[in-house]
Amino acid sequence: KSNWESGDPKKQVRCIYVAIGQKGSTIASVRSALEDAGAMEYTTIVASPASDSAGFKYIAPYTGSAIGQHWMYNGKHVLIVFDDLSKQAEAYRSISLLLRRPPGREAYPGDVFYLHSRLLERCAKVSDDLGGGSMTGLPIIETKANDVSAYIPTNVISITDGQIFLQSDLFNANQRPAVDVGISVSRVGGAAQTKALKKVSGTLKISLAQYRSL
Repeated sequence: KSNWESGDPKKQVRCIYVAIGQKGSTIASVRSALEDAGAMEYTTIVASPASDSAGFKYIAPYTGSAIGQHWMYNGKHVLIVFDDLSKQAEAYRSISLLLRRPPGREAYPGDVFYLHSRLLERCAKVSDDLGGGSMTGLPIIETKANDVSAYIPTNVISITDGQIFLQSDLFNANQRPAVDVGISVSRVGGAAQTKALKKVSGTLKISLAQYRSL
């Protein structure tokens, strides 16, 4: 919020929250939290709740991305959150089965990887010659029984620059945030850290992983 109120276009970030297959009450609570924080001034919500048809759930992420790309190509900085893409994949699976396309692994169609890759690859940093805008994507994926090796999670992990894996067991054990340090990975890593942070974070991650194993 302070960056937005600064009035500096280089610091201002426009936010887009794409809710896919969420309960209406959940979307309303997110909107309420954003309003209380005064964030709706620079936030757009694209919602396709659980009551919507599969077609709307399939198209909602692309709608949010199109809005973000409009701002990006006009020299603005954008953060887009997809909550969550596993619901979009399930909607796409339903549509594909209705169209009688051959099912593959976990009954998903063969081009389900392209479903998410063409969406997330829209997130980019534009050169200064084209305005210098950017769009950062934050996709959320729901795992079943904390199985990060399932089809959709592994697809999205292979596309993104890293992942933060949240464990329900850690949450129930009152660890907040419930981040599983061993599975969470940053492919950017030390390249984006200061020397001091890089020195501390390396040993800290090992210590946290060892503590978890005990």
